[in-house]
Amino acid sequence: MEERNLTVIREFVLLGLPSSVEQQHLLSVLFLCMYLVTTLGNMFIIMTTGFDSHLHSLMYFFLSNLAFVDICFTSTTVPRMVVSILTGTKTISFAGCLTQLFFFVPFVNMDSLLLCVMAYDRYVAICHPLRYTAIMNLCLCVQLVAGLWLVTYLHALLHTSLIAHLSFCASNIIHHFFCDLNPLLQLSCSETLMVMYPGIGVGAYLSISCFNCIVISYIYIFSTVLKIPTTKGQSKAFSTCLPHLIIFTVFIITAFFVYLKPPSNTPSVTDRLLSVIYTVITPVFNPVFYNLRNKDMKHALIRLLRKIYSQEAYFI
Repeated sequence: MEERNLTVIREFVLLGLPSSVEQQHLLSVLFLCMYLVTTLGNMFIIMTTGFDSHLHSLMYFFLSNLAFVDICFTSTTVPRMVVSILTGTKTISFAGCLTQLFFFVPFVNMDSLLLCVMAYDRYVAICHPLRYTAIMNLCLCVQLVAGLWLVTYLHALLHTSLIAHLSFCASNIIHHFFCDLNPLLQLSCSETLMVMYPGIGVGAYLSISCFNCIVISYIYIFSTVLKIPTTKGQSKAFSTCLPHLIIFTVFIITAFFVYLKPPSNTPSVTDRLLSVIYTVITPVFNPVFYNLRNKDMKHALIRLLRKIYSQEAYFI
């Protein structure tokens, strides 16, 4: 029997995005700016929906949860990527890689699940407005969100525990800018089918279920909105759904292309660029759309800033 020279890999090398040194520094500044916009913008959403009584509705309850998830989501990948570009340190320990994967998986799943719940909330509000308070109530929604967190972390625990038991005896170079599931599976010299089927199977089921739920919800929403006799009423209904629909479309389509396509030996440049879209760019949409386009959010944000300014003036 042919013997294989097994070497215990204690660290990985993250190659990042293919670009020259000048482009790398430009990308680091761009990603840092987008990260700050995502973090500060979503923090404003959380503060505004928490302190303004006009926004104490289930729609903004889900929006504040989505804002928190987006902050955590980008924080698992972007800061380390920026530091890696600026310092030139591309290595990450095996434990650090598993930790990043463990926190990345629940946030990406939670993002899609919250988009699904928000679509259903809009469906009930537009298609069954008289039954909205009976179907959707705060206690039920809090329990629903808590259940989603539990499911996503159990899924992440499944992923990381299966990856931790794999043997990595070949290359330690990851053709990606963070520790994602597919690049790690491609480096393993163990049998990966037992890892791929449970982990990816659950992820695919959650993603496809969310996709079907959102598509069906918007089919009913559009059919109901088109029956509204006035153009003003149709515009108001569409304006509440448009930001959510754009975020869903970009996030789900790019994630589908990355995770549900046939596996390859090495992640392509396209895979990494698509990963940038749903990990870095998509979280920026949330504060941009809801802070700048939503009138209720803009008015609440102005009231919050006035309140903060008046308190500072009082202390001075």
